[in-house]
Amino acid sequence: MKFPSYALILLFLSIILVSCSTQHSEIVLAKFNDDKITMGEFEKAYSKNVGGVETAKKDSISKLKNFLDLYVNFRMKLRDAKVRGFDGDENLQNELIDYKKKVGVSYILEKQIVEPGITELYENRKWELRVSHLMIRPDSTGLETARMKAQNILDSIKQGSSFEEMVKRHSQDQFSKPKGGDIFFVTAGLLPYEFETACYKTQPGQVYPEVVQTRYGFHLIKVTEKRERVPKIKASHILVSFTNDSGKVDTAMALMKMDTVLTKLKAGEDFGELAKQYSSDTGSKQNGGDLGFFERRMMVPEFDEAAFNLNVGEVSKVVKTNFGYHLIKLTEKASYPTFADDKENLKKIFKQQRYQTEYDTLVNRASRKYNYKVNEQTIDFIVQQGDTLKLNKDYPRLDVVKDKEFFSYAGKSVKFGDVFDQVVNNPNFSNRNISKDILKNAANTVRSEMILEEEALQLDKVNKEFSELMDDYKNGIYIFKLQEDEVWNKIEIDTLKMKDFYEKTKEKYVWPDRVNFSEIYTKKDSLINFVYVALKGGVKFDSLAFKYTERPGYKERAGNWGLMDVKSNQLSQEAAKLNNAGDFSAPFKYGGGNSIVMLVAKEPSRIKTFEEAKAEVSGGFQEAESKRLENEYIDSLKKRYEPVIYYDKLEQAFKP
Repeated sequence: MKFPSYALILLFLSIILVSCSTQHSEIVLAKFNDDKITMGEFEKAYSKNVGGVETAKKDSISKLKNFLDLYVNFRMKLRDAKVRGFDGDENLQNELIDYKKKVGVSYILEKQIVEPGITELYENRKWELRVSHLMIRPDSTGLETARMKAQNILDSIKQGSSFEEMVKRHSQDQFSKPKGGDIFFVTAGLLPYEFETACYKTQPGQVYPEVVQTRYGFHLIKVTEKRERVPKIKASHILVSFTNDSGKVDTAMALMKMDTVLTKLKAGEDFGELAKQYSSDTGSKQNGGDLGFFERRMMVPEFDEAAFNLNVGEVSKVVKTNFGYHLIKLTEKASYPTFADDKENLKKIFKQQRYQTEYDTLVNRASRKYNYKVNEQTIDFIVQQGDTLKLNKDYPRLDVVKDKEFFSYAGKSVKFGDVFDQVVNNPNFSNRNISKDILKNAANTVRSEMILEEEALQLDKVNKEFSELMDDYKNGIYIFKLQEDEVWNKIEIDTLKMKDFYEKTKEKYVWPDRVNFSEIYTKKDSLINFVYVALKGGVKFDSLAFKYTERPGYKERAGNWGLMDVKSNQLSQEAAKLNNAGDFSAPFKYGGGNSIVMLVAKEPSRIKTFEEAKAEVSGGFQEAESKRLENEYIDSLKKRYEPVIYYDKLEQAFKP
């Protein structure tokens, strides 16, 4: 007879042990009634509470125990909410639906439009493209004629005609036409979205294979160069202007002057000192020619191209622009920002450039999904009521048409009256003559929010993250309702109970050492000295304060501050140094001026009376009652559900 080897036996046993052992996430940490709390549930809740798993891993067992106690209480409350039928409470469910609509729409816009949009924008902005274009503007013959003209030119280019030659013949952009259509370097976020999208889909040296329409017309696009983008550079320059000291153009003299600068630079003289001596740019020469940081397209193209092709510390060859001759020294290159650092800027660019287009696309897609339809018969009927009537609050035929279906979606019917209420104050519709176009635009405007709310109502069925968010909110309002029923609504504010609470806790309500004083304040040294002499001569403090103090709001009070904590400010501290009522200080500096204070009275620290402490007592009483009622409620849940907690298993928490 053959027996299995020892190694095979061990393997067999290990398989049995692994298959029989409890997975980490399924370890039971607590049980109550027929419910259980698993390690996976606890770790997820704890991580969310402390800000992440890595933080949770560092926490002590005592912290985990405290949280587990609270989490068991939380789960027993949710069980109680279920027993009480909160899932069928109409008010609570309506609140949940309202929240799902509002938060769901925001969630959809952020996750489906903004986040992917700014991510794409961030990736595209890592690159800059040099682009040329040929533009055809629509004229009186209409859009389609202009489109066909652009398409015919594109077909010729595809068949071998030179792009640049076609630009010279046909482009209607007079700025770029003489340069073969070149519009210099661009990056994402600068141009109309349709144009930009085509650019980033085109390889260098290639022409985009379709005609592109923007608000300016129709474009044929060629990408001539693609390079990694430097977001901004810092450079200095020396400018030698073409105009001489007499204001006349003298390019020969300018070139001679630049030759002098070049000679000295080659001899080792400092670039910054030469800029101070020779540069014609009065705005930068005193700073050694420093222009600070600048981005692409902020300088004229000749200067821009030369500067962005330099290495740090390198000086350019002589660059000619309309302003004169330049020498450029690159002093710093900014690195491309992280996504987190650039996120707010990306959002700003995206919302200005692309958000509305993406929003409209999303709404139109959802409209098809939910079978959005405008009721043409209702629109015809409203127009028949009078096409000279205006859409405003005085619209005389509202009673006749308000109950007619205006549009429908997802099996729901929306009446004209509902749409009217939403657009009557909208400047795009208010006081406009009623027409089919106006009514259809009104329907489209109102449907956007409704369609997205419908999408939000379905979101938790297909999106786990949003579903969990809704569960958290549902749990929150259920707990709030329980606290309201079991704690807050049961607190009775009773004067006798509050007085009894005060007697037991009055050591908490204590006045500190206080001082009552008056002040004479002035910004004039001569006046404060005059007042001090008058006080020493026997003139009453109140009369002098009423006449001379300059502190706003204190003249009519003869400078009196009332009772103040001795430690409140320098004034109270100076007053506390005085011994007897009526004593006054010498002048001292305070608050940008001069002050003299007089002691009215001192009051040592004491326990506040009930009336003095009433507001604090009320707050303390309600807090104590809340804790008492909360503990009673938790005790009642423990008696009902008899929870069992396995603290020893917390040793395995957050360990693989």
